[in-house]
Amino acid sequence: MTTNADEAPKPVRRRAPAGAAVLREDVTEAIRGAVFEELASVGYARMSIEGIARRAGVGKTAVYRRWRSKLHLVLDVVSAMAVLGLPVPDTGSLETDLRLLYEVTSRALRHPVASQIIPDLQAEAARNPDIAEALQKALRDGQEGVASKIVAAAEQRGEVRPGVDPDLALDLISGPLYWRSVVVRSPKLPKGYLGHLARATAGALKAL
Repeated sequence: MTTNADEAPKPVRRRAPAGAAVLREDVTEAIRGAVFEELASVGYARMSIEGIARRAGVGKTAVYRRWRSKLHLVLDVVSAMAVLGLPVPDTGSLETDLRLLYEVTSRALRHPVASQIIPDLQAEAARNPDIAEALQKALRDGQEGVASKIVAAAEQRGEVRPGVDPDLALDLISGPLYWRSVVVRSPKLPKGYLGHLARATAGALKAL
């Protein structure tokens, strides 16, 4: 058997393994969005794969191809919150950085979906350590990353002393607004509250 030296080799076509399914990203995102809406509407305890699939406009099989249970689906969605993060303010001043952070965080926490989901998942977290771990990571990681950068910038400007305790700084920065918006669930923040909070927090950080 002879071959033509000028003839280019034919590319080898690779076939997908039998039974392999290609997961469409738009369907995955539709399901994730439906989880948030379903959590806000009925809560974790009453949420079902059927309800999520119906809200997403897909079949139950599409959900089960991606997550094997309601718990794993919620854990994935909640954990994804951590990577979204918050924008890091860069105004040139500790107080105004904090003010901008509080404005963004306040809007996020007071959103109708978030205001329903977070308290409900906190209740579930008391009974389910997996949800507790995922919720803590989602809430802490986003705030911790932003708070540490705000404090680091303030150190460079000489507004706070070097080596401020990062955990204490995070508590001071995130604690009051979270308490007011999520725990107490105040229906409306008093006029000027965020500005006063930013000023008081900046003063506390400078005193550390």
